[in-house]
Amino acid sequence: MGWFTGIIVFVIVWWVVIFMVLPWGAKPPESPEPGHAPSAPENPRLLKKALVTTAITGAIWLLIFAVVESGLISFREIVGGDPFQVESDR
Repeated sequence: MGWFTGIIVFVIVWWVVIFMVLPWGAKPPESPEPGHAPSAPENPRLLKKALVTTAITGAIWLLIFAVVESGLISFREIVGGDPFQVESDR
């Protein structure tokens, strides 16, 4: 996995994980202020959730990196060779 692919995989996994982490501990206020959404959490703790998301994403990314680099799953074999190779080179 190249550095660019690694960054893209990290960003995609980070966004998936953040949407799973956002509801943790979110509870609406007893009496919302006028003009505020009644479902908006009282204390969203976004920094804490971003840090937890980054830690979870790091672990998942390391697992994905290990699987890709070990060759357990060869994406080139799945697609039938190098997709960027010209047909006459095969």
